[in-house]
Amino acid sequence: ETHGLIRFSLHNSLFAAALDEVDGGTDDMIAGMLSGLFSAISGAELDRKRATNIASSLSQQPGIHNASFGTAVGRPVIHGLGGPRVRVMEDRIDTMDVSVTSADHAVTVEPFLTDRIEVLKGSSALLYGSGAIGGVVDVHTSRIPHSVPEKSITGGVETRFDNNAESHATAAKFDGGGNGFAWHADGVWKDANDYEIPGYVESSRLRALEAAEEEEAGQDEEHEEEAHARGELDGSGYDFESYSFGASHVGEWGFFGASISRIDGIYQLPGGHGHAEEHAEEEGEDEEAHHDEGETPPTLDMSQNRLDAELGMNDLGGVFTGMNIRFGRVDYEHREIEGSGEVAVEFENRAWELRGEFLYEIGAWSGAVGFQQNDREFSALGEEAFVPPIDTQESGLFWVGETQLDAFQLEAGLRLGRVEHDPSNQGSRDFDTYAFSVGTIVPISSAWQLSTVLDHSSRAPVGEELYSNGGHLARQAFIVGNPNLDNESATGLSTTLAYQGASWRASVTGHYTRFDDFIYEQATGNVIEELPEFDFRQEEATFHGVDMEIATTAYRWDSGSLSVRGMLDWVEASVDVSGNDHLPRIPPVRYGIGVDINHDNFSASLDFVQVHGQGDTAPLELSTSSYQDLRLYLVQRFYIGESTLELFASGKNLTDDEQRHHASFIKEFAPAPGRTIEAGFRVNF
Repeated sequence: ETHGLIRFSLHNSLFAAALDEVDGGTDDMIAGMLSGLFSAISGAELDRKRATNIASSLSQQPGIHNASFGTAVGRPVIHGLGGPRVRVMEDRIDTMDVSVTSADHAVTVEPFLTDRIEVLKGSSALLYGSGAIGGVVDVHTSRIPHSVPEKSITGGVETRFDNNAESHATAAKFDGGGNGFAWHADGVWKDANDYEIPGYVESSRLRALEAAEEEEAGQDEEHEEEAHARGELDGSGYDFESYSFGASHVGEWGFFGASISRIDGIYQLPGGHGHAEEHAEEEGEDEEAHHDEGETPPTLDMSQNRLDAELGMNDLGGVFTGMNIRFGRVDYEHREIEGSGEVAVEFENRAWELRGEFLYEIGAWSGAVGFQQNDREFSALGEEAFVPPIDTQESGLFWVGETQLDAFQLEAGLRLGRVEHDPSNQGSRDFDTYAFSVGTIVPISSAWQLSTVLDHSSRAPVGEELYSNGGHLARQAFIVGNPNLDNESATGLSTTLAYQGASWRASVTGHYTRFDDFIYEQATGNVIEELPEFDFRQEEATFHGVDMEIATTAYRWDSGSLSVRGMLDWVEASVDVSGNDHLPRIPPVRYGIGVDINHDNFSASLDFVQVHGQGDTAPLELSTSSYQDLRLYLVQRFYIGESTLELFASGKNLTDDEQRHHASFIKEFAPAPGRTIEAGFRVNF
């Protein structure tokens, strides 16, 4: 395991070990395919980093930040890019939820049930869609078994609690089978109360701004109660459950399987206050009579049913050495409910995706060709709906390949696609998309390797960017789309210098991306329906930055070792306009150091991260202050026959700093949790 610092296997990326387990294993079929910008977490590292949502689980990785909306909701931000530019998948198929529609919508993948999380931060994302300019997060679940386990039944159970929000999570996974048949079952149940914070709910800058505005308007007492709320984030609780069952027939030829899964969740929306008050004012009702109603945060009640099927084959004959066909269908819905119990808006999403991948070897070239097709029927109905119903179809063809030359490895990829949006309130629009990439991997020595990737891709605007028109109270914004948006295109160059030695490993990646017609959301300074207006625009933009990792085994002894790790990430972004050219929600510089101790069956990890303040803010965006994050993780293992019992404890934000994620839409009135102590156990058998 090289922790993704140097290379990754296309075989694993495309097929998630499906063909590996069928044909006995293939080593790095296309090493470092298309990019050095790859990372993966699994095993003990994943156990240590698991959190309530997928973005929080990944937020300690270099280059990845959390666009948090409390602890129940978070989407990954990669190199400063988020939303539709980062595709989140479950077993290589899109989650097909509505998390791209709005930052307060949960991503429907469950971190407590994952076996492995892969992140493609560069142009290798073209395998999964030219729109994923920022990258791809692929969560592997094993819900469709790819092989028959050696034992008739294996599995694991984990339970954890914390003292901050009195949260609880229990997850269980079981695998079994025999005689060419394999099955998998899993489930998770988790809930939490509102979490504690170390200071005020509203940031000091927001409180000062509100005080100045109220003083100027002669309303000094209007927001006094909100401005002095502290100690707990109202509306940050949640209650989720998820479960699935899958089965496969496995033979020497390959496998075929299917799975069904369901997720139900109820969570409140921190920062979404004002729903009931606004309706009371619109209807001319007594404001005082509705005071208690307005104090109750809105609630989001969601559910999703999902069906997946997969066919994997090997030894097809001719030039094709393997095949994988993947299908997924999702029925998703959620209701956003006011404190009064009134349903403000109902979201529904009926979607399916089909993709096929065919491994080939032609002369000195090897790689994959494939296709992808998806269909989405989306609707949002209710008086707070800000996006019309939209039907979207997307199709794509892709090719990736590599060959070994005398002095280096050459890699290339191409993707052609088409996107069609058909909204209910106006005419449809079609977009042709494309992406290509060329890269080299140059072995400088037995320990050093240099990889360089040049890529170009285009992205069709999503329906929300084109057709939004309404108030979004959870974000406290009035959002206006632009139906005349064109394709967004990006040209990127990334270079990775990596070292892998006996006791040291290191990686430094520099990345630069130039956008034409970059689509972004900008505050206009106008106020509509008592909400600040944001509209979508297009200009040229530039992103550049550095990711760095370094690790060494500093000391070894007979029964253990001491290792030291370091990381740094930095990204800057600007848009080509006169005056303030900063883009909103760009993460600040951060760096950190970690220490790992392993002794017999005991392990400990201590991590310290310094996050700088972000003062390079977009118009009407407030800056955020620096903070520190200190974490401790302890685990003791006991081996009982063929089973393992682990007792673990962790501390998060041990310095009890006020942490506001600059990538979050609600950072001004939803800080991250304060000091949190968590403990639990896991059993594997």
